[in-house]
Amino acid sequence: MSRTRYRIVLALLGVTFIVIVVGAVLILPEGTPTELPGPVRELAPRDGDLVLRQAKIEFRTDPSYRASFVIDGVPIPDDEVIYMNGTGIHVYQPGPGKAIEEWSPGFHVVEAHWDRLSGLPDPGSITWSFRVQ
Repeated sequence: MSRTRYRIVLALLGVTFIVIVVGAVLILPEGTPTELPGPVRELAPRDGDLVLRQAKIEFRTDPSYRASFVIDGVPIPDDEVIYMNGTGIHVYQPGPGKAIEEWSPGFHVVEAHWDRLSGLPDPGSITWSFRVQ
């Protein structure tokens, strides 16, 4: 190989590296993760995430709590939320005949309200948003 070819290959590798670094900075989230309140262990999609139209809401609490959802101002009936007893996992996915039939492109706001199943009440709530492409 001639020196010119080496220079071209090295220049292309350098440009590729710069594109990868810039892409990672633009795509990956920044800052520290949001602290979740009290009995909440996980939620997905996370606040500010970009998701596909097939996305589902997954919300995990301590097993002794039950949650309900309001999405974009629409209360979600409890019978549309899959609740896995003993794990505290709540799952909602839009579908035909449900309160929300499909995700429209754009931002969606989720409000989750929870309370303890037995014993003294311990209500709480959290609100977050995500974007569907």
